[in-house]
Amino acid sequence: MTTRTHATTRRQAFRDVAVAIGGLALAPAAAIASPAEEISRSAESIHQEVELKARRQSVYEALMDSKKFDQVTQLSAAIRSGMSLGTEATRISRKAGGEFVIFGGHIIGRHIELVANQRIVQAWRVVDWDRGVYSIAKFELLEHGSGTRIVFDHTGFPGDQAAHLAAGWNGNYWEPLAKLLT
Repeated sequence: MTTRTHATTRRQAFRDVAVAIGGLALAPAAAIASPAEEISRSAESIHQEVELKARRQSVYEALMDSKKFDQVTQLSAAIRSGMSLGTEATRISRKAGGEFVIFGGHIIGRHIELVANQRIVQAWRVVDWDRGVYSIAKFELLEHGSGTRIVFDHTGFPGDQAAHLAAGWNGNYWEPLAKLLT
């Protein structure tokens, strides 16, 4: 397994993601911020590229099948460390818009886009984040020789969590996937 990680501040916070905000009460014209004040020019994000010695279909199935993902969980750094994750059963919908509950209910979300054996895009969150706060996790599965390169991007998570989350993706996803699929 080869992993490259890049966590940085980016000027474009949600590349490939449109965010709609509804139900806003507008202030009087004199109190409205200028457009420059309304736009964030930086946000933390994670970019990782991982090479696995397994076909895209096997990688996709390990990420999308509840029983196979349970095997990933059992090999994860979280389990090895004795971390208490919760007791909820792993549930992973196979439909866009469907829910997923993983790591004992510690991680939850919905699939935004699913392209079999190619792409998974999720609204992803840790349950102890503030209510309604979701990040975007995007997994691109690319053929790489006889294996798969995962090009992974994670954006929109609460501030100052990039290092923790980047380490978590390595120890709880990429390393267990490499062990399971080789």
